[in-house]
Amino acid sequence: MIAVYVIVAVVVLAAIWAVLIFNHLVRLGNEAKRGWSNIDVQLKRRSDLIPNLVEAVKGYAAHEREVFEEVTAARTAMQQATGPAQAGEANKQASAALGRLFAVSEAYPQLRASENFQKLQDELTDTEDKIAAARRYYNQTVYQYNSRLQSFPDLIVAKLGGFHEREFFALESLAEGQLPDVDFSGGTASQ
Repeated sequence: MIAVYVIVAVVVLAAIWAVLIFNHLVRLGNEAKRGWSNIDVQLKRRSDLIPNLVEAVKGYAAHEREVFEEVTAARTAMQQATGPAQAGEANKQASAALGRLFAVSEAYPQLRASENFQKLQDELTDTEDKIAAARRYYNQTVYQYNSRLQSFPDLIVAKLGGFHEREFFALESLAEGQLPDVDFSGGTASQ
Protein backbone atom coordinates (compact mmCIF):
# COMPACT_ATOMS: atom_id res chain seq x y z
CA MET A 1 0.00 0.00 0.00
CA ILE A 2 2.84 2.42 0.84
CA ALA A 3 4.50 1.57 -2.49
CA VAL A 4 1.34 2.68 -4.32
CA TYR A 5 1.37 6.02 -2.48
CA VAL A 6 5.04 6.51 -3.29
CA ILE A 7 4.45 5.71 -6.97
CA VAL A 8 1.44 8.06 -7.10
CA ALA A 9 3.44 10.81 -5.36
CA VAL A 10 6.33 10.38 -7.82
CA VAL A 11 3.97 10.51 -10.82
CA VAL A 12 2.20 13.59 -9.45
CA LEU A 13 5.53 15.35 -8.78
CA ALA A 14 6.79 14.44 -12.25
CA ALA A 15 3.57 15.78 -13.79
CA ILE A 16 3.84 19.03 -11.81
CA TRP A 17 7.51 19.34 -12.81
CA ALA A 18 6.66 18.79 -16.50
CA VAL A 19 3.82 21.33 -16.37
CA LEU A 20 6.07 23.95 -14.75
CA ILE A 21 8.79 23.45 -17.36
CA PHE A 22 6.24 23.45 -20.19
CA ASN A 23 4.70 26.71 -18.94
CA HIS A 24 8.13 28.31 -18.58
CA LEU A 25 9.04 27.33 -22.15
CA VAL A 26 5.73 28.72 -23.42
CA ARG A 27 6.38 32.00 -21.57
CA LEU A 28 9.90 32.28 -23.02
CA GLY A 29 8.57 31.47 -26.50
CA ASN A 30 5.97 34.21 -26.17
CA GLU A 31 8.65 36.65 -24.98
CA ALA A 32 10.67 35.85 -28.09
CA LYS A 33 7.57 36.46 -30.27
CA ARG A 34 6.99 39.77 -28.52
CA GLY A 35 10.66 40.68 -28.99
CA TRP A 36 10.45 39.92 -32.72
CA SER A 37 7.27 41.97 -32.94
CA ASN A 38 9.14 44.95 -31.44
CA ILE A 39 11.89 44.58 -34.05
CA ASP A 40 9.33 44.23 -36.83
CA VAL A 41 7.57 47.44 -35.76
CA GLN A 42 10.84 49.39 -35.84
CA LEU A 43 11.89 47.90 -39.18
CA LYS A 44 8.52 48.94 -40.62
CA ARG A 45 8.97 52.42 -39.17
CA ARG A 46 12.40 52.61 -40.78
CA SER A 47 10.93 51.38 -44.05
CA ASP A 48 8.24 54.07 -43.88
CA LEU A 49 10.90 56.78 -43.44
CA ILE A 50 12.76 55.77 -46.59
CA PRO A 51 10.33 57.27 -49.17
CA ASN A 52 10.41 60.59 -47.32
CA LEU A 53 14.19 60.61 -47.30
CA VAL A 54 14.33 59.73 -50.99
CA GLU A 55 11.87 62.49 -51.87
CA ALA A 56 13.77 65.03 -49.78
CA VAL A 57 17.04 64.20 -51.54
CA LYS A 58 15.40 63.88 -54.98
CA GLY A 59 14.37 67.51 -54.85
CA TYR A 60 18.04 68.50 -54.73
CA ALA A 61 19.74 65.63 -56.56
CA ALA A 62 17.39 64.42 -59.27
CA HIS A 63 20.28 63.02 -61.34
CA GLU A 64 21.18 60.39 -58.69
CA ARG A 65 18.72 57.86 -60.12
CA GLU A 66 20.85 54.76 -59.38
CA VAL A 67 21.01 55.60 -55.66
CA PHE A 68 17.24 56.14 -55.50
CA GLU A 69 16.60 52.81 -57.21
CA GLU A 70 18.95 51.04 -54.79
CA VAL A 71 17.21 52.57 -51.78
CA THR A 72 13.80 51.62 -53.19
CA ALA A 73 14.94 48.03 -53.79
CA ALA A 74 16.30 47.84 -50.25
CA ARG A 75 13.01 49.11 -48.84
CA THR A 76 11.10 46.49 -50.84
CA ALA A 77 13.39 43.77 -49.50
CA MET A 78 12.75 44.98 -45.93
CA GLN A 79 9.00 44.91 -46.45
CA GLN A 80 9.06 41.40 -47.92
CA ALA A 81 11.43 39.87 -45.34
CA THR A 82 10.02 37.04 -43.28
CA GLY A 83 11.91 35.96 -40.21
CA PRO A 84 15.10 37.14 -38.58
CA ALA A 85 17.54 35.84 -41.23
CA GLN A 86 15.82 37.57 -44.17
CA ALA A 87 15.18 40.71 -42.12
CA GLY A 88 18.86 40.86 -41.15
CA GLU A 89 19.95 40.58 -44.78
CA ALA A 90 17.38 43.19 -45.89
CA ASN A 91 18.47 45.49 -43.07
CA LYS A 92 22.09 45.16 -44.19
CA GLN A 93 21.07 46.09 -47.75
CA ALA A 94 19.02 49.06 -46.50
CA SER A 95 21.86 50.34 -44.32
CA ALA A 96 24.24 50.30 -47.28
CA ALA A 97 21.72 52.03 -49.54
CA LEU A 98 20.93 54.69 -46.94
CA GLY A 99 24.64 55.29 -46.46
CA ARG A 100 24.97 56.02 -50.18
CA LEU A 101 21.87 58.24 -50.08
CA PHE A 102 23.36 60.26 -47.23
CA ALA A 103 26.66 60.49 -49.05
CA VAL A 104 24.78 62.04 -51.99
CA SER A 105 23.04 64.47 -49.63
CA GLU A 106 26.42 65.75 -48.44
CA ALA A 107 26.91 67.48 -51.78
CA TYR A 108 23.84 69.68 -51.19
CA PRO A 109 24.23 72.15 -48.29
CA GLN A 110 20.68 73.49 -48.80
CA LEU A 111 19.34 69.99 -48.28
CA ARG A 112 21.36 69.48 -45.09
CA ALA A 113 19.99 72.79 -43.78
CA SER A 114 16.39 71.86 -44.57
CA GLU A 115 14.19 71.57 -41.48
CA ASN A 116 12.30 68.65 -43.02
CA PHE A 117 15.54 66.79 -43.72
CA GLN A 118 16.78 67.46 -40.19
CA LYS A 119 13.54 66.04 -38.80
CA LEU A 120 13.89 62.94 -40.97
CA GLN A 121 17.49 62.56 -39.75
CA ASP A 122 16.33 62.72 -36.13
CA GLU A 123 13.58 60.17 -36.77
CA LEU A 124 16.03 57.83 -38.48
CA THR A 125 18.51 58.10 -35.62
CA ASP A 126 15.73 57.41 -33.12
CA THR A 127 14.52 54.43 -35.16
CA GLU A 128 18.04 52.99 -35.46
CA ASP A 129 18.41 53.23 -31.67
CA LYS A 130 15.08 51.48 -31.17
CA ILE A 131 16.02 48.72 -33.62
CA ALA A 132 19.26 48.15 -31.69
CA ALA A 133 17.43 48.01 -28.35
CA ALA A 134 14.72 45.68 -29.71
CA ARG A 135 17.40 43.47 -31.27
CA ARG A 136 19.27 43.16 -27.97
CA TYR A 137 16.06 42.27 -26.13
CA TYR A 138 14.98 39.75 -28.77
CA ASN A 139 18.38 38.06 -29.00
CA GLN A 140 18.65 37.81 -25.19
CA THR A 141 15.19 36.24 -25.01
CA VAL A 142 16.02 33.82 -27.83
CA TYR A 143 19.27 32.94 -26.05
CA GLN A 144 17.40 32.12 -22.83
CA TYR A 145 14.73 30.17 -24.70
CA ASN A 146 17.20 28.17 -26.80
CA SER A 147 19.36 27.48 -23.74
CA ARG A 148 16.38 26.04 -21.89
CA LEU A 149 15.51 23.88 -24.90
CA GLN A 150 19.03 22.46 -24.89
CA SER A 151 19.34 21.94 -21.13
CA PHE A 152 18.49 18.78 -19.25
CA PRO A 153 15.80 18.12 -18.03
CA ASP A 154 13.96 20.83 -19.97
CA LEU A 155 14.92 19.29 -23.30
CA ILE A 156 12.75 16.27 -22.49
CA VAL A 157 9.65 18.40 -22.07
CA ALA A 158 10.67 20.55 -25.07
CA LYS A 159 10.89 17.54 -27.37
CA LEU A 160 7.60 16.12 -26.10
CA GLY A 161 5.93 19.54 -26.37
CA GLY A 162 7.16 20.21 -29.90
CA PHE A 163 9.25 23.27 -29.03
CA HIS A 164 11.87 24.34 -31.59
CA GLU A 165 14.83 26.69 -31.41
CA ARG A 166 14.42 30.23 -32.70
CA GLU A 167 16.72 32.24 -34.97
CA PHE A 168 18.75 35.14 -33.69
CA PHE A 169 18.44 38.51 -35.45
CA ALA A 170 21.93 39.24 -36.71
CA LEU A 171 23.22 42.24 -38.62
CA GLU A 172 26.24 40.61 -40.23
CA SER A 173 27.55 43.58 -42.17
CA LEU A 174 27.69 45.95 -39.23
CA ALA A 175 30.12 45.75 -36.36
CA GLU A 176 28.37 45.10 -33.04
CA GLY A 177 26.77 48.29 -31.77
CA GLN A 178 27.58 50.21 -34.94
CA LEU A 179 24.49 51.32 -36.79
CA PRO A 180 24.48 53.84 -39.61
CA ASP A 181 25.72 57.15 -38.25
CA VAL A 182 24.24 60.08 -40.07
CA ASP A 183 26.02 63.42 -39.80
CA PHE A 184 24.72 66.35 -41.81
CA SER A 185 26.98 68.93 -40.26
CA GLY A 186 29.48 68.81 -43.09
CA GLY A 187 31.20 65.46 -42.45
CA THR A 188 30.48 62.30 -44.39
CA ALA A 189 27.92 59.64 -43.72
CA SER A 190 29.41 56.46 -42.35
CA GLN A 191 28.32 52.94 -41.59
